[in-house]
Amino acid sequence: MGRTLEITGRQNDKSLEKNPERFTKNVTEKGADPENGDPVRRRGHETSELEAATHLFKGSVGAGLFAMGDCFKNGGLAGATILLPIIAVMCVHCERMLIRGSVLAVERTPGVDFLDYPETVEKCFEHGPRPLRKMSRVMKLIVEMFLCVTQFGFCAIYFVFITENLHQVLQQNGIVISMSMVMLITLLPAMIPSLMTNLKYISPVSLFANVALLFGLIATLTIAFSDGPMPSVGDRHLFTGGAQLALFFGTALFSYEGIALILPLRNSMRRPEKFSTRFGVLNSTMFFTTALFIFTGFVSYVRWGEEVAGSITLNLVVEEVFSQVVKVIAALGVFLGYPIQFFVMIKILWPPLKRSNNCTQKYPITSQVCLRFFMVMMTFGVALVVPKLNLFISLIGALCSTCLAFVIPVLIDFVTRAQVPKALGVWSYIKNILILTVAVLGIVTGTYQSIVEIVKEFK
Repeated sequence: MGRTLEITGRQNDKSLEKNPERFTKNVTEKGADPENGDPVRRRGHETSELEAATHLFKGSVGAGLFAMGDCFKNGGLAGATILLPIIAVMCVHCERMLIRGSVLAVERTPGVDFLDYPETVEKCFEHGPRPLRKMSRVMKLIVEMFLCVTQFGFCAIYFVFITENLHQVLQQNGIVISMSMVMLITLLPAMIPSLMTNLKYISPVSLFANVALLFGLIATLTIAFSDGPMPSVGDRHLFTGGAQLALFFGTALFSYEGIALILPLRNSMRRPEKFSTRFGVLNSTMFFTTALFIFTGFVSYVRWGEEVAGSITLNLVVEEVFSQVVKVIAALGVFLGYPIQFFVMIKILWPPLKRSNNCTQKYPITSQVCLRFFMVMMTFGVALVVPKLNLFISLIGALCSTCLAFVIPVLIDFVTRAQVPKALGVWSYIKNILILTVAVLGIVTGTYQSIVEIVKEFK
């Protein structure tokens, strides 16, 4: 999956097979950065830094952006403002560890230009300490399962998100229509961009989604500021604890949902070495995203206090026409992130299907389009049939998303450093164990709280 093989001559291939260490040495001698890597030869469509940043922003902000008011309610004004940047730094650091592991795995795998998340894990364990090498295939399957479940869940919840907002607006305007019919109307807008087989062609959709998302956010905050004097900060909680803090942690982790897109986006870039430089795509996008989260959450919680809803658009007065427009555009901005999340899932499912089926090898484009059509219908069907899907998505996200964002990158870092003398210093141990502690805390508290909410809902 996700790899591009370059044929550079039989003699060169044989020499690499006999002495793969020489390949790594040559790359290092050229001044390759283990994190940024050297530019690699690409085929077909390539994305620019702006396009990659657009995709990453859309993949990192969605429903979580409009849940920042609830996030600050659970974390407190001061607590959430302090903890969100810490979580963001942890996320970026783990993403950089993932990139570093991927680049090192590529260097040790002759003839391969890039590897995606599951392959990176597999190759890192293959080249890791001898006792762990037998686990490489199992680790790859675990990551693929987590990715598929997480991305499938995100795609399904996007259907629910826009359906609930549209249904509310339609009812207010006297249009009596069932939730199922509203969801059916949203199927076609989700289907068309999802059938496109190249990330390059999704860029206009992603760009429009970002514009709609930002418009919905700016309009919502404008209404918040213009709706009379802002309440005093002293009327709000500065810090919280216990179950509320656990809910804050779960919402914050859910909001930074873009780690599955890191390697696919980097691999699709014209100049992938620009992705994780100091002022590159990753750092710049995450800095802007975190600043946006803090500003949105702070203003929303100060304005609506304990009454702030899970999505701040729900705090808008539905009887006002402008509020209805904002609800629709904001929901559309979130919903158009569907093709980006869907892209990651297909990147996992398509390669093994292609290898195991003669028909897919003979008609690759037609077969992939059929697979995409089927998977869109699957996410639509689950969103249509399963009640209270968002609660189950929170449960899945607490386990799968936290493992993908924190646990797996730390394991990759341990495995790759274990092969280099003195690379696992005291700082590496302390830092990685701290990240694992936070991850386990997030998994336990998030899973527990999700189960509690599910039990309450279905009693």
